[in-house]
Amino acid sequence: MLLDFEKPIAELENRLTELKKLADEKKVDVEPAIKSLEESILKLKKETYQNLTRWQKVQLSRHADRPYTLDYLQAICEQFIELHGDRNIADDRAMVGGLGTVDGQSIMFIGQQKGRNTKERQLRNFGMAQPEGYRKALRLMQLAEKFNIPVVTFIDTPGAFPGIEAEERGQAEAIARNIRDMFMLKVPVICIIIGEGASGGALGIAIGDKVLMLENTWYSVISPESCSSILWRSWDYKEQAAEALKLTAKDMLEFKLIDGILPEPLGGAHNDPSSVYQTVKEAILENVKALNQLSIDERIAQRIEKFGNMGVYQG
Repeated sequence: MLLDFEKPIAELENRLTELKKLADEKKVDVEPAIKSLEESILKLKKETYQNLTRWQKVQLSRHADRPYTLDYLQAICEQFIELHGDRNIADDRAMVGGLGTVDGQSIMFIGQQKGRNTKERQLRNFGMAQPEGYRKALRLMQLAEKFNIPVVTFIDTPGAFPGIEAEERGQAEAIARNIRDMFMLKVPVICIIIGEGASGGALGIAIGDKVLMLENTWYSVISPESCSSILWRSWDYKEQAAEALKLTAKDMLEFKLIDGILPEPLGGAHNDPSSVYQTVKEAILENVKALNQLSIDERIAQRIEKFGNMGVYQG
């Protein structure tokens, strides 16, 4: 998958490939030209990815090759046991969760999961959880609390499922209950936005002691396309909407809506997944260790205070 702003980079990389092929076939020395082209590619990459617009970051967060929740769990856990069902309606496959161990530390992982192909996307409902998904997530959080196990959530969703059947089964109530109960969880809670963080669908598993975002992700009450369709009755203004929404990790940190930004390799997480896995793993262990040093009352009080201060304006 090649994004529009990546095409000039791809053209130079194709020229580099052809040049190397020519050198092999004709046995000619073109090392200076190869080195010069490699330097040009690196320079262009830095200029491109360090100056992305907000809409371009949204596009990068949706890249088809970007790691999803289960990719992270497979990479950073020595063991992972997935737990299913909300014990009420069904097992929502858009919301995954279970017990894992990271460097010997037991953690309850919960996250939205998208699909790589058409069949998987249908199975995972494009990462849009239904009420039973949020109730499953809360069940796992309560289980973690019972056994004093930290909770880590991975957020990557275009929003909660907006279908009539989801509303009939109490979508709003399920998300609202999660938000309320996550404030009072007695165990450390770390929330990491690994892709898209849209609307209440994201917020339903995003109330934590520490909320972190990967560098090329976004977090907002609404997607740029939906915002554009509401304000301008057309998706054609999605780029302007993205700028107005100020939804990038940098924006969120400036607004004090998150606690930190996790760096990604040049070009995005999909360009070097192993380095991103290591970054996320280190962030989880570091924050779990720090949060475990606080008492339960201190953690809950700080969590409530942090979210209570959001949106407060003093003239």
